[in-house]
Amino acid sequence: MISQDDLARIDGLLAAPPEGNPLADFRKRFPGLSLTRCDAQDMSGEAAYREYAKFKLYLVDGRDHCWRITDDPAAATGIVVAAR
Repeated sequence: MISQDDLARIDGLLAAPPEGNPLADFRKRFPGLSLTRCDAQDMSGEAAYREYAKFKLYLVDGRDHCWRITDDPAAATGIVVAAR
């Protein structure tokens, strides 16, 4: 589950990213939350949960054997950040 507080902090990272890699210390900030980074083209056909100037955010439900994209933060076990 991704809390509303976590989503707000992720918004802050992606909406106005600092110089360099905004996700460099992601695992320290969000322990237990899975992160996958990719190019936006890798996610074609999927609807982004949120879009930013440089990134698209997708929520991942990994509770079953195979993960799937979800729009439900309560079901999300991780995120995909796709660079534009």
